[in-house]
Amino acid sequence: MLTIIAGGCKKPYNPPAIALAGSYLVVEGVINSGPDSTFIKLSKTVKLSNANVINPVVGAVVSVQSDQNITYPLTGAATGYYVSPGLNLNSSHKYRLSIKTNNEQYYSDYVPVLNSPPIDSLSFKVIDTGVNIYSATHDQTNTIKYYRWDYTETWIIHPKYDSHFISNGDTVLARTVSQQVYTCWRSDTSSVIVLGSAAKLAKAVIFDNPVTSLPALSPKIANEYSILVRQYALTADAYDFWVNLKKNTEQLGSIFDAQPSQINGNLHSASNPSEPVIGYVSVGSTASQRLFISTQQLPAFGSPNENYPPDCMLAEHCCLYVYIPRGTFGPPGDTINQVNEFINYNKGATFILIPIDPLLGGPPIPGYTASEPKCVDCTIQKGATNREPAYWKYYR
Repeated sequence: MLTIIAGGCKKPYNPPAIALAGSYLVVEGVINSGPDSTFIKLSKTVKLSNANVINPVVGAVVSVQSDQNITYPLTGAATGYYVSPGLNLNSSHKYRLSIKTNNEQYYSDYVPVLNSPPIDSLSFKVIDTGVNIYSATHDQTNTIKYYRWDYTETWIIHPKYDSHFISNGDTVLARTVSQQVYTCWRSDTSSVIVLGSAAKLAKAVIFDNPVTSLPALSPKIANEYSILVRQYALTADAYDFWVNLKKNTEQLGSIFDAQPSQINGNLHSASNPSEPVIGYVSVGSTASQRLFISTQQLPAFGSPNENYPPDCMLAEHCCLYVYIPRGTFGPPGDTINQVNEFINYNKGATFILIPIDPLLGGPPIPGYTASEPKCVDCTIQKGATNREPAYWKYYR
């Protein structure tokens, strides 16, 4: 009876935020004051119930404005990004971002140029559960006390089998260098907010600030791994904004976490000051550094190929390609006979060839077996490419 009564008291609760009709401007990016390009991303918020969470703002007029009335226009793209080559701004002036979209005008506050000091070091430490990566920096002027970091990770992936051959439908051919599908590089960008503060220290020194952690069996460290870390200097106001954003997005979910709070950035609507605009625009040059980690630097956490499906098998017992050279007992010309039509590139094959030893029994006819593409072709993994990045060649 108690169970029935308790169950009958339950009612669905839909927070008002789910049904809100408003769509607010979201501004992401930093005005780069140096020779590097400036990237600003504009989007609109969507309802929590929406399946599509990507809502870029296109066709806006975006520019950087100085307190001396000098304007630097940005060029828009279809993805909602607005870009400018190196602005090389005068560090003695203040700057703001101007955005005009759908007859609405938005401005950020004028903020000073705050250039990041260099990254002193990127390091990693092996622990029982994996690998931790740290960053260190300091400001000789002892004025920059607040920092933010983001990063791009790149790692090598291998499928289970290495394919040296490919079929064009009636002939087995050796793969060229551009056709190799055993070694790929895959990249991803950070999705967490990484902050550091030296405000309570006598000197503006950040030592071994945690950047990210890699689990022991992560495919990212199964072969070779690289991380490019970017460092941004922040004002106290900008730091407070990022702290609140981190609390609201990453530190909620349990009864012991802080309650969500209003996130106040430095962007405003010119016609409607009460309209929320999400984002904080800073100005300054960034510092960056790259770290490589190879398997030789790590203990044997587990299998070196954690990134291929565990059900990969060769098809030697069901589906063999046999190459019949010209002039032998087969049909005239160079052909391929297969035991099973399932592997037929002229009929939409779902298998890719890899070599095996000559068939046992009978003449030593070269044979080829196959496996599913996911077990052989690394390029089918999301975001993977078989083109080696230029910085990887430099590393080698």
